[in-house]
Parts: sequence; structure tokens; C-alpha cells
Amino acid sequence: MRSPFRPCADTHFCYANAHQKNLGPPLGSRPVTTTPRPRHVGILVETDDSWGRNVVEAICRFGHSSDWTVLISPRDSQGRLRLPKVWNGDGIIASLRTASSVRHVKSLNLPVVDVGIMIPKCDWFARVATDDAARAKMAFEHLRERGLTHFACYAPPIGRYSDVRSAAFVHAVTEGGYECAMYEAPHDDSAGWLTNYSNVRRWLSTLPRPLGIFAADPYPARQLVEICSADSIRIPDELSVLSGDDDELLCNVATPQISAVELASHQIGETASRMLAKMMSGSATPKRERLIPPLQVRGRHSTDILAIPDNEIAEILRYIRDKARDGITVTDLLNEFPISRRRLEQRFRAELNRSPAEEIRRVRMSHVARLLLDSDKPISTIAYESGFATGASLSQAFRQHFGTTPGEYRRQNHAT
Repeated sequence: MRSPFRPCADTHFCYANAHQKNLGPPLGSRPVTTTPRPRHVGILVETDDSWGRNVVEAICRFGHSSDWTVLISPRDSQGRLRLPKVWNGDGIIASLRTASSVRHVKSLNLPVVDVGIMIPKCDWFARVATDDAARAKMAFEHLRERGLTHFACYAPPIGRYSDVRSAAFVHAVTEGGYECAMYEAPHDDSAGWLTNYSNVRRWLSTLPRPLGIFAADPYPARQLVEICSADSIRIPDELSVLSGDDDELLCNVATPQISAVELASHQIGETASRMLAKMMSGSATPKRERLIPPLQVRGRHSTDILAIPDNEIAEILRYIRDKARDGITVTDLLNEFPISRRRLEQRFRAELNRSPAEEIRRVRMSHVARLLLDSDKPISTIAYESGFATGASLSQAFRQHFGTTPGEYRRQNHAT
């Protein structure tokens, strides 16, 4: 086996004395073969949050089945993610965030797959990343479903994400027919984003309530929650906070717990691994980015609000969220509430821009998706718990809604 830390000649098929007279192997002998050597892959991805750990886990899982030897998040004397000079690798999966990291990786002249979107795409590396437009649309729809009509975006420049993330959310809001306030960090912000609360407080004081605010990731989301707590701003009644990425620690230990867009981080890691495997075998570097849509919004208390002025429709929405998993229909709504079908349709369109049937289906499919990700229950059991007669009927409805089967959805995105 070749050591990843020293060069050696590749091992080839060989026959004893076959080079003599070009006669092939001696009569009665067997060809001597060796198994393909393992690939040595460097992983330059931070593991200080759930996203990074999930990506690395998926890469390692793929590598284990593909006979890879992986070097996980090595650092230099300055604490930067860097591959050591003595490392003799075959490929790299990295989250390229800075110009210096780009120079380092490019200098190694190896196949590279970037799993971030912090820098512009270049021809010398491939990219697998979250679809920011899909994330923004999912975030906006989650806030809009709660009846919110005022929106803002909080994405201070902390080096964890690109401007594309916040720009995509602003675009999604304006496409939906609303305005979106954007936090502008002051140029003389010497205190740093972690401690400079005064500027954020002043910004929040100028915004209308109730407000739905998209925070770029769990770090600024947590800061917003802390500022609101210090200023006695009620969450979610006055301000609903939604993080653009989920983190099991930061989002769950905050008070209140923070809703977040759950990304397909395991799928990103696996897709990047498959792409790198092809590149290490001689395939050309893909020029187009492979963008992976997020999975769902993991709702927590920070967006647990129905800010809908139509009290009757708000009550019907609560009923749908409680009963959609039981397989209710629009007829059940009409039997439960004193309202005509036509009036129900009109008022749903006015408040949510979709029909009651579409809302029932959306809530039901979200419940199914959560069970697929958070449990190992068989499809037949999930079908029963979601109001479907059979697993086949669930699979058909799921494919129509998500464009894939429940089994494939779980396989690509399950953590285990």
C-alpha cells in the first residue's frame, strides 16, 4: 500500500519474465496481480458546526466503501486548514472560503471539489453546494405561511457565507411582492459583530412589527435572539427569526429555540465524493456547479406564530397543522367550520396565495419528510401515521410533491 506521506511508483499488473521475448506468462503459471491502491483524499472542511460535520461524515462513509484513506481537516502552525507538504494525495474536497486557501489548494495540482460557494467558480475545480435560490424561497415561504408581511435579512460579514445568500433572500421576498430590509454593517465597526449590539438594536427599532427576519446562519440568528431578549422584544410575537442553516447546538440551546432551513449536507458530501472519484479516475472537471436544494424548514419556537388578521383562516390553518397527518380533505374543513367552499378558496388565496387543498398537501408532505429524516420507521408505518392507505400511495404522492421516492430521499439525506 502506498503511503500518503511519501511518493512511490504505482503498482501495475505484471508477469514474471513476460518482458523476455514478449512471449507472455510461462506455461502453467498464473498472472500475478495486485489490488488497486487506495486513494488518498484530503478534506479541508471546518467541523465546528453541524453542516461541516455532516459533510465530512458523508465523505468518510463514501471513502470507507471506496477504499479511500482520508486526511480530515489538517491545520498548519497558524491554525489554518492546510494539507502538509509531505502529504502525497490524489484529490481534495474543500470548502474554499479565502483567497489564501484557494492558492494553497490550486498549488497542489490535484482534482478538487469545492463544497461551498464563497468564491466565484473557476474551471480548475468542481463544485457541489446548496442551492441558495431554493433556500431563500423555502425561507420566505415559511415566514409568509405564518401570515407575515414585513421581512428583513440579517447577514453581517463574518466570513462564513457569501453575499449570494442574503441577495437570494431579498430577491425571493421582492419576487413575492414584498419589501425586504437589509442590515448594513457600519464601516467603522471596530467592536466586531459579536459585541456591537448597539447598531443592530438601532436597526431593529426602525423596522415594522410583526417582522419575519432571515438570519444567514445560526451565529447571527443566535445573536438576534440574544439582542431581542436584552431589549424585551418578544419572539415570535414581534419578531420571528429563521436561520439559513441548522445547527443542533446553537439552534436548540437558544431561548427560544431557533427555526432553521435544514440543508442536505449529507447529500452534498456524498455527491462531492462521487464527483471526485470520477475526476481521480481521469474524468474532466465539471464546469457547471451542482446545486443541491435544502431539505425542509425545521420549525421551532422562534417562528411559531400565525400573524394572520383573518382569525377564522388562522383557526383553520391551526386545524390543518394538527390534522393533516390524519389524511383530512377540504370536505373535512367544510364540515368543521361554517364557511362555503368558494369563500374558503378565496380567503386562502388572499392570505397564502394557495388553495386549502395545496396547504393540506404541503403540511402532510412536510410531516412525511420529517419522519423519513428523523426516524428509521418503515415506509409502510410512515404511510399509516400520515393518513395514507398503503406505502405505495404514499410513494406516489411523495414523488409528485418532491420529485423523488421516499426511499431515495431517505438514503441521500439520512444521517446514519
